[in-house]
Amino acid sequence: MSPISSGATFVLGGARSGKSRFAEQLVASSELERHYVATGRAWDEEMRARIDKHKADRGELWHTHEEPLDLVGCLRAIDGEGRAILVDCLTLWVTNLMMEERDMEAEFASLAAYLPTARARLVIVSNEVGLGIVPENRMAREFRDHAGRLHQMIAAEAADVYFIAAGLPLKMKG
Repeated sequence: MSPISSGATFVLGGARSGKSRFAEQLVASSELERHYVATGRAWDEEMRARIDKHKADRGELWHTHEEPLDLVGCLRAIDGEGRAILVDCLTLWVTNLMMEERDMEAEFASLAAYLPTARARLVIVSNEVGLGIVPENRMAREFRDHAGRLHQMIAAEAADVYFIAAGLPLKMKG
């Protein structure tokens, strides 16, 4: 496993591709203090069980921060030398922003502008949703479009970009 870059590392992949495990291993392989920013919300019992399992699997070596909306504010609050921050994941953040009718472009621009200023090592996870068929409803198409635009912005700022498929990382940048 290669060390975490001094710039942001962006990890993309499909559902159950191994992207979160890969990102966690990147952080765990470092000597840095581990922080995990979870953007998901527990809308139902199944999602609550998933969240609880993820927390238990990570163990006590991780400091967990749950932040569904103010991602940049959370990152600024925990940023610092000697830390690694894993954000999982951007597509859940996009969903939350859409549900709250936030200004997507402003939120995305704020995150992209923050990345080069971070002192902590950042590892950011997201689901690649643009490889399938065109969704049949407007909201799903808007979600896919927002995610695609955000991914382009983050990839442009990231030092390293990985695409994960079947648990195998393909380094795309860096």
